[in-house]
Amino acid sequence: MKKQLLLENQLCFPLYAASKAVTKLYLPYLNPLGITYTQYIVLLVLLEKDGLTLKQIGARTFLDSGTLSPLLEKLIAQGLIEKSSGLDKREKKIFLTQKGKDMEEKLAPIPAQIGNCLHLEKDEAGNLYYLAYKLLENLEDGKDF
Repeated sequence: MKKQLLLENQLCFPLYAASKAVTKLYLPYLNPLGITYTQYIVLLVLLEKDGLTLKQIGARTFLDSGTLSPLLEKLIAQGLIEKSSGLDKREKKIFLTQKGKDMEEKLAPIPAQIGNCLHLEKDEAGNLYYLAYKLLENLEDGKDF
């Protein structure tokens, strides 16, 4: 077998496996709240800036509309968000309901809880964060995804 085809030589594999493992760490914290990881990141985006369009949320979360639309419908059914038409009726904005805004207090401890599970030194976590965002920025500039 060619050396470049060994799984251990693929940059994509540890990124994929680590992403899956870290996302799985969220389950014990999100399941009691009745939300998934992708719903969690959408809520975080809306807590940061409410009243975004589907396209804006997709750009922030790297979720396509095929994933985002049913996810938003579930959040609407849970009473966490609502859609509202602005001046342009074709472009609906997504807003947190009061119940959605109240989630902030429940979500606030999660990042530290996950951080404790990662067993990384502060500088290691900072380096990983920096490199992950640098990779995303590089890929976004080239629009290779």
